[in-house]
Amino acid sequence: MVDDIGTNADRDYDHKYNYAGGSSVSAEDGIIKEQDRLLPIANVGRIMKQILPPNAKISKEAKETMQECVSEFISFVTGEASDKCHKEKRKTVNGDDICWALGTLGFDDYAEPLKRYLHRYRELEGEKANQSKASEENDEPSNYRGEPPMKHTVSPAPLKFNVLERSNSSLSKRL
Repeated sequence: MVDDIGTNADRDYDHKYNYAGGSSVSAEDGIIKEQDRLLPIANVGRIMKQILPPNAKISKEAKETMQECVSEFISFVTGEASDKCHKEKRKTVNGDDICWALGTLGFDDYAEPLKRYLHRYRELEGEKANQSKASEENDEPSNYRGEPPMKHTVSPAPLKFNVLERSNSSLSKRL
């Protein structure tokens, strides 16, 4: 972990938040509207429901609170990754930069599983590219309508995280 954790919080942001609604960023005053700053609340609620028992209910206030928290967390991590890219004179933030930022900010318990997921995702993407390249070279026969056969692709399994017990302060290692 790095001693200067405050770097991201101390950054001079070039935007302001507007909670009035509307769409997109205003070119003249650089205001980012709330709906563009936050993850969609329906998505947040759906993710929250996945971990709760089927009969559990989630209040609007709980969804809004979580929406603010996860949006801020994503901005925090992405900002750290962006700083790294800026220092390295790169314009694109990639998955490795996000993993680095998570580790730098002290979220090692999340950085390592994400690195493994990213590695596996890239392996599968490489396999898909090789398969499509090989099928093009082999001039696969078309189906009865003259169309190429459908390709069966495998997507990486989603990350699975265990819920922390209230009395347990460390993250479960079965990620």
